[in-house]
Amino acid sequence: MNLQQLEYIIAVDTHRHFVTAAEKSFVTQATLSMMIKKLEEELDVKIFDRSKQPVVPTEIGQKLIRQARIILSEAKMLKEIVQEDSKEIKGELRIGIIPTLAPQLLPLFLSSFLKKYPAVQLRISEITTEQIIHQLQQNTIDAGILATPLHTGDIIEEPLFYEQFVVYGSPSEKKLMSKKYLLAEDIDINKLWLLEEGHCLRSQVINLCELKKKEKAVHQLDFESGSIDTLKRMVDINEGITILPELAIHNLSTKDRKNIRYFKNPAPVREISMVSYRYFVKRNLLEVLKQEILLHIPEEVKSAKRKNVVEI
Repeated sequence: MNLQQLEYIIAVDTHRHFVTAAEKSFVTQATLSMMIKKLEEELDVKIFDRSKQPVVPTEIGQKLIRQARIILSEAKMLKEIVQEDSKEIKGELRIGIIPTLAPQLLPLFLSSFLKKYPAVQLRISEITTEQIIHQLQQNTIDAGILATPLHTGDIIEEPLFYEQFVVYGSPSEKKLMSKKYLLAEDIDINKLWLLEEGHCLRSQVINLCELKKKEKAVHQLDFESGSIDTLKRMVDINEGITILPELAIHNLSTKDRKNIRYFKNPAPVREISMVSYRYFVKRNLLEVLKQEILLHIPEEVKSAKRKNVVEI
């Protein structure tokens, strides 16, 4: 048994296809299949059910693959421990960031970070909260930037800032837009445009407005978007309202800013954190990334004082 065989079974588990796994591993399918076959013979088990398409692990195979991921992660840590101890800021950092945050946050610090730390290679994926948690546990990313708390025991959360929720409304919503500050109960849920399922921002808006306790009227148009910008355009074209995170309004025109209303204190916010798996070693890299982010965000969002964190 060797580490290369463990890498091959993980590749097949990831891609669920021997040819694709071989291509991603930069070997021939024959080589990959032979190495996995030898491992199965050594352990006297079948790791994969090859009769199914896509290929799937057997019950014992799932347990072996899970342990293989742990073993490879631990082996990789040996080099990372040495690099971390050297205090040099270099190496690869794989980050997952939620789609409702990436377009607003990344432009604030990314260019500065890359210039300041030229020996660091950032690999950034725009993925959902669920995918970030899964990929952290699978060791396919090193850290995530997302809304918390997650209430997941094996993940370390380091809060970065607290982003207010604001209401973006059509001028035709005269009653709502006549108010300087809003309460959650002021929101007419029958006029509310939402992100689609899978976004933590959607869950927070649902919790903020207590949508689970209310019944929505039948809409002539029922639309859910995967984009904050699309939600804003839907309000502009079809009227109604939507709820946006505060960083999303920084690039609005002067005209559009007139359509923004803030909530009354304590303002509802989403807590944005940097998260990592508890066994993660490259803490120096994460720390400089964290400090660079904090250097480029508005001072007023760094404190949770007089703010109410909305659960996911």
